[in-house]
Amino acid sequence: MTATVTDRQIAEWARALDGASPAEVLAWAAAEFAPRIGFATGLGAEGCVLIHHIGTGRLPIDVFTIDTGVLFPETLELRSRLEHAYGVAIRRVQPALSLAAQAEAHGPALWERDPDRCCAIRKVQPLDAERAHLDAWITAIRRDQTRDRARSAVVERDRASGLVKVNPLVGWTHEQVWAFIRTHGVPYHPLHDRGYPSIGCEPCTTPVADGEDPRAGRWRGREKTECGLHLDRHAVPVVFHASRPEGA
Repeated sequence: MTATVTDRQIAEWARALDGASPAEVLAWAAAEFAPRIGFATGLGAEGCVLIHHIGTGRLPIDVFTIDTGVLFPETLELRSRLEHAYGVAIRRVQPALSLAAQAEAHGPALWERDPDRCCAIRKVQPLDAERAHLDAWITAIRRDQTRDRARSAVVERDRASGLVKVNPLVGWTHEQVWAFIRTHGVPYHPLHDRGYPSIGCEPCTTPVADGEDPRAGRWRGREKTECGLHLDRHAVPVVFHASRPEGA
């Protein structure tokens, strides 16, 4: 289906849905693209809000998270809490290379020496494999998060994959996200209460001090602000198996 969707059609959808609520955007996306639509979530605050809508709306959207093997234990616990709260199965997708195999091929603690390559292996390529089964994918990005996301639309073409990319929270602010979580009792990551506004892999995430940019704790000390999932890019060439990883 993706090949038949034109950029003009995507632009029309974006205009029509601009200002729509996340629940309305998700319902539209499910009606338009199910069953070939998925939501890849890192289980941040925004992702929890979208899981709330997917679960309460009983929407036929495939929800999955990429388990890099170096996530915080609290992230894995949150996944279970959300599944229980909303009756949503959150699939666990693993990279093709285990941590041991990655260390053998590229040396130990690759994230310390070449975080871009590590993100490509442990995040970007697993997502690319999943997106091969989809016509559209949902994200939890907001325009006010980073400079790269500032021009994102509610619906747009993902240049890396060619898929239709749906961003239901793109126009929301940080304050709106947290007001919704508190009002509706949405489960969220406990590290948010301990100075971690943006949470990724454990080795690459640190607390953020008052007054710092919310993403200052990601890859601290580097110019890197994105793992690569939402950038126009070519994946770093690494041996990869096209089929879904075992245990996903």
